[in-house]
Amino acid sequence: MFTSSTHEVPEVTAVPRHVAMIMDGNGRWATARKLPRVAGHSKGVETVRAMVEACAQRGVEYLTLFTFSSENWRRPADEVSFLMRLFLSALEREVSKLDENGIRLRVVGDLEKFDPLIRDRIAKAEAKTAENKRLVLTVAANYGGRWDLLQAARKLMAEGRKPEEISEDDLARHLAIAYAPEPDLFIRTGGEQRISNFLLWQLAYTELYFTDVYWPDFTAVELDRAIASYCTRERRFGRTSAQVVGNPVHQTA
Repeated sequence: MFTSSTHEVPEVTAVPRHVAMIMDGNGRWATARKLPRVAGHSKGVETVRAMVEACAQRGVEYLTLFTFSSENWRRPADEVSFLMRLFLSALEREVSKLDENGIRLRVVGDLEKFDPLIRDRIAKAEAKTAENKRLVLTVAANYGGRWDLLQAARKLMAEGRKPEEISEDDLARHLAIAYAPEPDLFIRTGGEQRISNFLLWQLAYTELYFTDVYWPDFTAVELDRAIASYCTRERRFGRTSAQVVGNPVHQTA
């Protein structure tokens, strides 16, 4: 498990070690082209494929994608149904390609609400790619940051821990992505500027990058723009600017 950035200053590198993304704008991309919203989601899967490869090529070690939030169940039933079929199809079609390219897949969230077939495919995909080390791709599905904190607290209670004994590290080790360092760079496409209940604990010191580009149009060039912006940030983690001189990233936090 990785230590919280409020306890230790993480290593800062020119390429973010962990990138987290909210892939927003699929529906609006389709609407702008007079297509049904689901066409945007289908196109978005192609962007996911390209982005995984782009991140791996640039040396990103962890990529976390917010694919379906715990609030997305509020969408129209036909759209939710299509998203579930798309998720299942992607699991069946993409896992072999991920495995061939050394990508490890992990899926986090409250998975009990998903159809048993989807849960079965998730388990098989995770097992198939478990030994891969080139990049860890985390798919957050039926995930919410508040749910994550709640389930971690419940696990601590189940351990019988006394409140005064619980530390940040104790809570963090029960979070859904305790196996990954905190994100260095958060990217949200589609023009919205909020984190929408995504990785609430983990984003405390993450550099935020928002773009108006819809997810289906987000390319490797756009990723490079986000990384270039990240490289201008002064990542102080509570220190002074004088203390961070010499870091490989010229950083503003």
